[in-house]
Amino acid sequence: MSKRIIISSDSTCDLSRELVERYQIRILPLGVTLGDESYRDGVDVTPDDIYAYHAKTGQLPKTSAINIAENSEFFAELTRDSSAVIHFTISSSMSATYNNARVAAEEFEDVYVIDSKNLSTGNGLLVIAAAEMARQGMGAKEIAEKVSELADCVDASFVVDNLEYLAKGGRCSSVAAFGANLLQLKPCIAVKGGAMGVGKKYRGKFGKVLLEYVAERLADGGDIDLDRVFVTHAGCEPEVVESVVEAVKNTLPFKEVFVTRAGCTISSHCGANTLGVLFVRKSPLK
Repeated sequence: MSKRIIISSDSTCDLSRELVERYQIRILPLGVTLGDESYRDGVDVTPDDIYAYHAKTGQLPKTSAINIAENSEFFAELTRDSSAVIHFTISSSMSATYNNARVAAEEFEDVYVIDSKNLSTGNGLLVIAAAEMARQGMGAKEIAEKVSELADCVDASFVVDNLEYLAKGGRCSSVAAFGANLLQLKPCIAVKGGAMGVGKKYRGKFGKVLLEYVAERLADGGDIDLDRVFVTHAGCEPEVVESVVEAVKNTLPFKEVFVTRAGCTISSHCGANTLGVLFVRKSPLK
């Protein structure tokens, strides 16, 4: 009889509560510090709390990696009935969370830690893919191998409306942020090789820019896996999100279009009015 397989992830996967329940995903939250208070991402702090804290203090929160002991305790709970575990983390180049989870997993026989090489629902796409494979009866080791390869095929990017958070976080200069905001430049932040980098800089109003962004990201439809796509946003107006969803549906016939709210990690780095379209390509990103 094959082992039961549990799919788990750190909280940066940004899957909605409905998807977590649908696929029975176990979530381990990162830490978020606001001033002198520490919280757990998605448990007792939300992105709106972060925006309110920034508006009041002018300061950004700090996110902290999940340490080895926390990972070990989490894996011990999941493997108590001898289940196998496939656990996903934010990119190893963005956080020590992956390495800490890898070290903790060495204590256990069937815990496989996957470096998503991504963040937000770029990670979430891999989590769902693993859950689907488990439902098809694949073994834990085979699933771990396949999703590790699939990580190189995830196309994840976001368009940022305002560069204030990126500037305060040291990811761009305040002068550059001022100039970009003055010129209505909206940079596309894309993940490649496990790291975030600046791609195309769009110009104009946010809603109009997003439609241009969707058309360009989905232009090469022949290389895109049409099983699912995420429209993931950080505090965007409902009508803006709806217009992007319609644009996605009108561009390619995805079987499922998921709308999710970005969690505390993306919100801490990019701020409100950030939106991305994330999906899987048939071949690795170049």
